[in-house]
Amino acid sequence: MKVRSLGIRTDLAFQRFGGEIVDRGSYLVLLTPSNPGYRWDNMLLFADPPGEGDFERWRHLFAREVGIPPEVDHMVFAWDTVDGETGYVRPFLDAGFELDKSVVLSTDAVHPAPKVNDDIAIRPLQTDAEWRAALELDAVLCREEGEEEAGYRTFIERKMAQYREMIAAGMGRWFGAFVEGKLVADMGLFVEDGIGRFQSVKTHPAYRRRGICGTMVHDVARRGLEEMEAQTLVMIADAGYHAARIYESVGFEPTERIVGIERK
Repeated sequence: MKVRSLGIRTDLAFQRFGGEIVDRGSYLVLLTPSNPGYRWDNMLLFADPPGEGDFERWRHLFAREVGIPPEVDHMVFAWDTVDGETGYVRPFLDAGFELDKSVVLSTDAVHPAPKVNDDIAIRPLQTDAEWRAALELDAVLCREEGEEEAGYRTFIERKMAQYREMIAAGMGRWFGAFVEGKLVADMGLFVEDGIGRFQSVKTHPAYRRRGICGTMVHDVARRGLEEMEAQTLVMIADAGYHAARIYESVGFEPTERIVGIERK
């Protein structure tokens, strides 16, 4: 299956490194045995949005290709759209699935943010202690309401371990923004075939609205273009989340809208 979406193609770069991709022609099976709790790395990706009759068919395929409870406690589907087509999703929504809409932003040049923070030091993470601080920041910001903490920590520890392996393989870097030695924001940038993809852009709540995110995104994007051989940079943000405006403020532009559905 040939994938059109630039956002999805960059997602698959991480999948190839840390998991498996099985091509069934009209859909891809994404599996990550080392991190089965990561829902969006254990899913089915279809060429087209769901149509009439796909509700039962897709669920059957998921059970066969990915698994069923108790081994697998989720069900996730996505499709290769660039314009946000949702297709015939009503049966999924009626069965408790949630629609996930994201915007893909990209650029080949950046400029400073309107609000620049000159008080932060931006550099790649260097020590185990700094990586632990990044993990704690993720645990504070990204765990969903109602999600069990121990399970989430296991998931993010495995994900961070994969990022470190990719960095050791020369595929990217993980950057932190420090205020008086304290990590207050972090993000990753990984490059494959000239395409740079940002990962997990986050800022500690106590340090927001100070221009840190925009300053850091610009700095890391510049390094990606000048030092890491990226020709195009890609971000993915929740369609309704304000972060997309920050990325646009340094030169990113919305280029795609992608859609998926999940049931936890």
